[in-house]
Amino acid sequence: MARKPTIADVAQRAGVSRATVSFALNDRPGIAEDTKARVLAAAAELGWTPSRPARALSLGKAGAFGLVLARDPEQIGADLFFPAFIAGVETVIGQRGDGLMVHVTTPARERGVYERMAAERQVDGVLLTDLREDDPRPALVRELGLPAVVVGRPEWGEGLTAVCLDDEPAYAAAVSRLAELGHRRIAHVEGPRELRHAQRRRHAWERTLHALGLPQGPVLPGGFSAEGGARATRELLALSEPPTAIVYGNDLAAMAGLSVAQELGVRVPEQLSVVGYDDTPLTRYSFPPLASARADAGGWGEAAARALDAVIAIGEAAHVTLPPARFVPRASIGPAPRD
Repeated sequence: MARKPTIADVAQRAGVSRATVSFALNDRPGIAEDTKARVLAAAAELGWTPSRPARALSLGKAGAFGLVLARDPEQIGADLFFPAFIAGVETVIGQRGDGLMVHVTTPARERGVYERMAAERQVDGVLLTDLREDDPRPALVRELGLPAVVVGRPEWGEGLTAVCLDDEPAYAAAVSRLAELGHRRIAHVEGPRELRHAQRRRHAWERTLHALGLPQGPVLPGGFSAEGGARATRELLALSEPPTAIVYGNDLAAMAGLSVAQELGVRVPEQLSVVGYDDTPLTRYSFPPLASARADAGGWGEAAARALDAVIAIGEAAHVTLPPARFVPRASIGPAPRD
């Protein structure tokens, strides 16, 4: 096999040093235009291009963004929000050959992950998702000097740039629609209570019921998981006065709840209306198709990556507000059953 050309070969053909080749290819100042043209011509003749790691090193960059997820690995694989969000990030950074470094850990160990990322210069910046109550990460990334963007509300980031997609309007629309259909016992299966976005969804449910003059229905934890959604649904349907509608924290919990209801002989939507959140593709193919809230996870990932690019380049960027989530009614909701 023919030997692959190297930067030394390009330098020899162009009659310059290897440092000059690097400076010319990275468009650094101080290189004459005719020298730069000679280097580019030599590289083209030899068919040589710098490797991504070498180019990143020459630019003083890691060529990667970081995403640290403090969740159970199985839950991440089942929750379709993250694959769509990650695909959106990759759409932006993959075009230039950069990558996304994803770490799965626990809240107790995540500080060490961020410290290692910063000390070893593994990433150029990080995306902060799943913000928690009293989350230490905004202060930590500042302490470490890591450029960061918050995926969530601006007030959660303590001054960091935030990319926000409001889920409250979709929740309010779902509860309002159920009330229009005659439902008075509307339960909620919430996500992890420490997560800020799970709290916002619960508060939207509570405020809408209050505004409509309806009693607050039962609330049970679902943890954004299929197991949690199934368990909560069994408990709700075993009540002496079970709810006629359940609004879930995400589609995964709602799909599990839909299955449990059918297993127990509770007809959907004749006896029970079911609403999810995220509008993942499977919602169209459940039986009946699942009402949900459409949030553009891929677009959210793209916007977050562009915002982090700006923060890395100039040190700051304006907050980004994306179009809010939208309620998508489907056949899993219907008129409240007559008592």
